[in-house]
Amino acid sequence: MGQVLASIQDRFHGKEWKERQIRKISDKVFDRIKDDLGQRSLAFEDLYIAVLIVYNDINKYLPGPHNDPPSKEKLKLMMQKYDWNLDGELDREEFAEFIQSLTADTVTAVGRNLIIALVIAPALALAAKRATEGVPGVGKAMKKVPNSIYASIVTLAVILFQKDGEDSEAYD
Repeated sequence: MGQVLASIQDRFHGKEWKERQIRKISDKVFDRIKDDLGQRSLAFEDLYIAVLIVYNDINKYLPGPHNDPPSKEKLKLMMQKYDWNLDGELDREEFAEFIQSLTADTVTAVGRNLIIALVIAPALALAAKRATEGVPGVGKAMKKVPNSIYASIVTLAVILFQKDGEDSEAYD
């Protein structure tokens, strides 16, 4: 029971929890690439593969739109910034900071979309339902629809609208 409460408490400490999760992901990816290559640090091409793996995991496990990894040019510039010992490769600590910086915007966008879809949309749906209950003709029908079903339908519509907007941006 204590572990469950500790886990719940961790989730309410947002920034620290996110940083620990990203650190777990970066350690796992670093170990995977390092074990495949038998090296202690990552050269640029290995780093690029690691970034692709991280973004693949983000797209698999986090809800929201597909997130494209940055270009090779951007990665090269960032690698220079995080290569503290100037050896042309990133060790575990440099890689962890690199991934933390690289994924900060992506994790923030996913969190924002979740708040909109799971908190704001249902609240607005229930407020709209109450407002339409006084409208002649429509009000009787609205009173018959359970709040949970109405909120679910509106939330689903918001999620589909978000997804449709993101898909149309991809074609621009």
